[in-house]
Amino acid sequence: MKTGKIIRVSGPLVVAEGMENANVYDVVRVSDSKLIGEIIEMRGDKASIQVYEETVGIGPGEPVYTTGEPLSVELGPGLLEAMFDGIQRPLKEYQNIAGDFLTKGVEVAPLNRTKKWEFEPVLKVGEKVQEGDILGAVQETSVVSHKIMVPFGIKGTLKSIKAGNFTVTETVAVIETEKGDVEVQMMQKWPVRRGRKYAKKLNPEAPLITGQRVIDTFFPVTKGGTACVPGPFGSGKTVVQHQMAKWADAEIIVYVGCGERGNEMTDVLMEFPEIVDPKTGESLMKRTVLIANTSNMPVAAREASIYTGITIAEYFRDMGYSVAIMADSTSRWAEALREMSGRLEEMPGDEGYPAYLGSRAAEFYERAGHVVCLGKDGREGALTVIGAVSPPGGDISEPVSQATLRIVKVFWGLDANLAYRRHFPAINWLNSYTLYQTKVDGWMDKNVGPEFSKNRSKAMSLLQEESSLQEIVRLVGKDTLSEKDQLKLEVAKSIREDYLQQNAFMESDTYTSLEKQDKMLALVLKFYDEGIRGLDNGAYLNEISELAVRERIARAKYLPESELNKIDEISKELTEQIDNLINKGGALNA
Repeated sequence: MKTGKIIRVSGPLVVAEGMENANVYDVVRVSDSKLIGEIIEMRGDKASIQVYEETVGIGPGEPVYTTGEPLSVELGPGLLEAMFDGIQRPLKEYQNIAGDFLTKGVEVAPLNRTKKWEFEPVLKVGEKVQEGDILGAVQETSVVSHKIMVPFGIKGTLKSIKAGNFTVTETVAVIETEKGDVEVQMMQKWPVRRGRKYAKKLNPEAPLITGQRVIDTFFPVTKGGTACVPGPFGSGKTVVQHQMAKWADAEIIVYVGCGERGNEMTDVLMEFPEIVDPKTGESLMKRTVLIANTSNMPVAAREASIYTGITIAEYFRDMGYSVAIMADSTSRWAEALREMSGRLEEMPGDEGYPAYLGSRAAEFYERAGHVVCLGKDGREGALTVIGAVSPPGGDISEPVSQATLRIVKVFWGLDANLAYRRHFPAINWLNSYTLYQTKVDGWMDKNVGPEFSKNRSKAMSLLQEESSLQEIVRLVGKDTLSEKDQLKLEVAKSIREDYLQQNAFMESDTYTSLEKQDKMLALVLKFYDEGIRGLDNGAYLNEISELAVRERIARAKYLPESELNKIDEISKELTEQIDNLINKGGALNA
């Protein structure tokens, strides 16, 4: 390893001279403590180094050792159920060595070097292989089979492959290539700032089903899509992301706590192992990777954490899995960018953020997608990216929110007023949007119910009309409206309170299947249609509003998934009670 010499230290930024043989993004070891750093700028033989550990106590004159490699992550069995920091140090093993606090200069391998995994080959000696082909599999957890793939850039004939128990660094196969034999281990390395290759990008069409009614029905995101959740403090961003991580129908979840409070990551650590995955009946952690770079951890590593997370997510996507990555929050990541940019004395952009904020955010979100993976079998994988944004004071006109909105296709706008009224998820249905709606509507009509998209459009138009009618009500009072308009207000209120509002802490309401969503929405809209029929046939609005069946409509969301037939019973009861009102009105007129 070649060495340079420190000439300046400014917080996490260290400037060293004598580094003419190094390259931008090379990993270096700083001082005799061997702190991990990354070169982020070169000027002549002077390198500006972003140090991922606390730099207190180091000063000019100390050595800097270059490794000649970019910042990379280790990919292989042992990722699932683990918790890493922003540069992929395993926090559990780190704690065993260094205690409860990050200590300078501690070196821990990201993947366990001594644990043996049972490798089952799927190919035979003599077969032709190319990059991305699956050589075999390891049953990493009870729910995820970890595919071992031919590394990138390797093509040839399989010279040997053996079943058995191996560590991640032992050779499991040898591939004969034009340049000689290549030994393949179960572990690969990949530079975090470079997206992993794929054969072809596809148009994402199938929705990522989350079980959250306001998202699935009104603002869906596709598998392979991008979404952002901006909102002020206390509006429920983290809970929305937790719900997505718990219930979304992705096969692998990568959760990145980027600059968030430590107690929120503690909640994730305590909750996830106890949550029973509805699809597998096992603990949710069996298919989850956690990356924690909380607000009290080194700020420079925060900038790397989302790249570490998305590289791990791409690796599982390449196996043919549907993966969802939650980044909470990209605002804290942007603040780390701003801090490093300021120390580099770069020209600031809006609100002090670097001018390249938009391009860096785009680089991150554009690694999402529904793709055909490399390899002869043509398997498909999907990577969905969901980023939380924490604009100061809830002002989404600030640079991070605006840069994000220019890139992502789904916007779930959280509203502090809804949160204060205890309406959760506090997603505002009037300013949120999705650009995947047309594709998802076709999928829903085909796979859920033929009336799903029609009911969604009808419910959304009622909510929009409610907003216009509320302005009239505020000016001149509700009694000035026609009975039909007053009925619209009643139904819109029912859509808001009985359909959109959801309780994350109630077992029967925290997750709603698409079948239940279809039946619930149809039931609420049937109340509107039956109400109009009643008004047209002489019934009074106050009688319709006070029907006994309304209580059952309101409580339909608490019905377990096994009792969905009761929604059909409520629908029949509604028709009967409206018929009774009409008959009663007809008898009085007679």
